[in-house]
Amino acid sequence: MSTRMSKPNASAILSDETRAEIDRWIAKYPPDQKQSAVMGALTVVQEANGGWLTTELMDGVADYLDMPPIAVYEVATFYSMYELKPVGQHKLCVCTNVSCMLRGSEDIVAHMEKKLGIKFGETTPDKKFTLKEVECLGACGNAPMMQIGQTYHENLTPDTIDNILAKLD
Repeated sequence: MSTRMSKPNASAILSDETRAEIDRWIAKYPPDQKQSAVMGALTVVQEANGGWLTTELMDGVADYLDMPPIAVYEVATFYSMYELKPVGQHKLCVCTNVSCMLRGSEDIVAHMEKKLGIKFGETTPDKKFTLKEVECLGACGNAPMMQIGQTYHENLTPDTIDNILAKLD
């Protein structure tokens, strides 16, 4: 008798709605290239799970896209938009790459850490905010900047940070 536990298949771990959303991503690629939908699939699954991915969910994506689980893990661990542990209600992604650094991102980060009482990679005790350091978000001309959800906030100052955070309360 085998002591290995079998992993749940995609039908058992992914909801019908989630699979339908993944199917919309799969439809964007040639039929023999459905694995190309892995990033879209991970995004759909992460959003459905409150902003983070479990190993079981990544295994479900791998099963659904007919790819080895390790290939899904590689994508999820490489790209900064995927989270492998729970995050706060608002994920504050602050760019610290060279353009933002030269335009004061260190001061923005220090202000946010002081205001929120957390460091990069941490979540406030009330689970409202997670502060995340990211590389380039592609808005170098308006640095320093951060992303919250799908929204970019550019030309940041301590005052604009305070206004943005107040609107999220």
